[in-house]
Amino acid sequence: MSDSEATESDRSLDAATQRRVVRERYAQIATETNQTGGDCCSSGDCCGDEDIDTEAAAETAAQLGYSADDVESVEGEANLGLGCGNPQALASLTEGETVVDLGSGAGFDCFLAAQQVGEAGRVIGVDMTPEMVEKARENAAENEGKNAEFRLGEIEHLPVADECIDVVISNCVVNLSPNKPQVFRESFRVLRPGGRLAISDVVLTADLPAGIRADPDSVASCVAGASTIDHLEEMLADAGFEQIDISPKDDSEQFIREWDDEYDVSEFLVSASITGQKPA
Repeated sequence: MSDSEATESDRSLDAATQRRVVRERYAQIATETNQTGGDCCSSGDCCGDEDIDTEAAAETAAQLGYSADDVESVEGEANLGLGCGNPQALASLTEGETVVDLGSGAGFDCFLAAQQVGEAGRVIGVDMTPEMVEKARENAAENEGKNAEFRLGEIEHLPVADECIDVVISNCVVNLSPNKPQVFRESFRVLRPGGRLAISDVVLTADLPAGIRADPDSVASCVAGASTIDHLEEMLADAGFEQIDISPKDDSEQFIREWDDEYDVSEFLVSASITGQKPA
């Protein structure tokens, strides 16, 4: 086991428990009819007393870097107001490319990617939560998403063949994995030579307060599983990626500070753009 793997596995919550609490949280988000939209990573009650608040979800999307046109171009309940950035802005997708989205949720990023790659391209969303996959498939029918498909699977074990993907995207999901080195190895495996990784995620800027890593809610809400920039760079390099760039987004403080009722998590977390390339 490498130092990266040892560090990632040294959690107060074991891997099975971590996966369970994450799956349960996002199953609830997918199935609650009174979901309010709000940040995926808020550890407070994500379910209010009204139907999905599309206005709130659109406002969150704007904070994350999506345009009003992006939001309006996707039909149905694909935009749940989840994420910590806009991987579309990093990926620079072009016509005909094949894309995989790690932790695709209800499909919002997949449908935007499908628009960019066009009919000649293809988008594969992978999510470990059956309820999210079902919701994404329902949304695909509303969006006529013929070039977008959704597969049930873990991002540590992608249901995707070797070297068939041009771009791997993800939005605030890798931090939820109990084995991030394996996620990056899988991403590297499915990418074609010269393919690229373009994800948004959170990174640690300071030590977490005592008890947060042991808190299931903090793990499932994108807080307790974050890694430092140095550690992420090490994991990406170990997986084989080159031209690695991790750039924190200073303006993410405005929404990150709302993720926890007890702590101002912007004091030790920041959203970041993470990119890398598989050698040609």
